[in-house]
Amino acid sequence: MRRRDLITAAVLAGAAGPALAAGPKAGKETVGQYVDLSPVALPVIVDGRLKNYVFVTVRLKLTAKADVQKLRAKEPYFRDALVRAGHRTPFVLAADWTRLDEVRLKTALAREAAAIAGAGLVQGVEVVSQQAQRQTGVNPPKA
Repeated sequence: MRRRDLITAAVLAGAAGPALAAGPKAGKETVGQYVDLSPVALPVIVDGRLKNYVFVTVRLKLTAKADVQKLRAKEPYFRDALVRAGHRTPFVLAADWTRLDEVRLKTALAREAAAIAGAGLVQGVEVVSQQAQRQTGVNPPKA
């Protein structure tokens, strides 16, 4: 009988080990409401010359009171505003022509998105990914 208890305890301890090792969950991270924009090609223009294109994927984070379906229908307007802002004042990094200045991009798109969606509906802007058209042959200025 004692042997059976030891075997049962060993099996239960083995099963509980991974669960205990994972630790307590610090709270589930909620995804929330958002609008994903289709990838957009933004130019890298220096001294009036086109140097590269960077393809950017952006997510607009919405507040709880936003109507997600209504704002997802406005996704082409958000993309258009981003492309227009990127051509008006390119988001160029001085030292790297294969990436864009995320802070300026987020600021510009947040301003435009608030105008399109309405005040208080867009909580923030997240740059999900950046992929340069040309990784090589792009010569940034020498510092």
